[in-house]
Amino acid sequence: MAGTGILLVLFLFAHMIGNLKIFFGEETFDHYAHWLRTIGTPLLPDEWYLWIQRGGLTLAVVGHIYAATVLAIRARKARPVKYAHRPKVQGSYAARTMRWGGVIVLLFVIYHILDLTTLTLNPNGVHGEAYRNVAEDFAPGRWYVTLFYVVSIVAVGFHLRHGIWSAVRTLGQQTQRGERIARLSALALSLVLVVGYLSVPFAVTIGLVD
Repeated sequence: MAGTGILLVLFLFAHMIGNLKIFFGEETFDHYAHWLRTIGTPLLPDEWYLWIQRGGLTLAVVGHIYAATVLAIRARKARPVKYAHRPKVQGSYAARTMRWGGVIVLLFVIYHILDLTTLTLNPNGVHGEAYRNVAEDFAPGRWYVTLFYVVSIVAVGFHLRHGIWSAVRTLGQQTQRGERIARLSALALSLVLVVGYLSVPFAVTIGLVD
């Protein structure tokens, strides 16, 4: 679970950096979107790299969900008899909502692909015009799209905060000082990711990107 999580986190940050190119203007952002389709050429035909990446990410997501399911089953088998009185256990909000957060993130990924990749759910989308599609997607009249995006990205942040800390422990971190550093680092990385992703729809909403 830690291994697949790390792969997905790396992609999230790379994708966020790409998204921020929208602040350099329409020409730069559209050029970046076109460049993604030509990575690997002429060794690979156009868009082959993207499909290889999508396949790898799909395997990582499936592996992550599978690992989560296996761990949940093992935890349940380890305690086959329910507590007569379950005492309160200290834990962060992110830890207690990890599973539901994962479901929200998965639904968001599916929606995001249909919205801004295939343009199936974007009535004003035009293939090849990435900047325009983003601006149209988060236009004031589509406030519900922006709201869903905000809720989903915040869920990603909570999921990431707990996930990074758990992955570090899984990979061998056991000291108290290391745990403090891991918690602070997880919080900082999560905040950077949330702010980075939400800056785009907010910029469209206030007219900085149009």
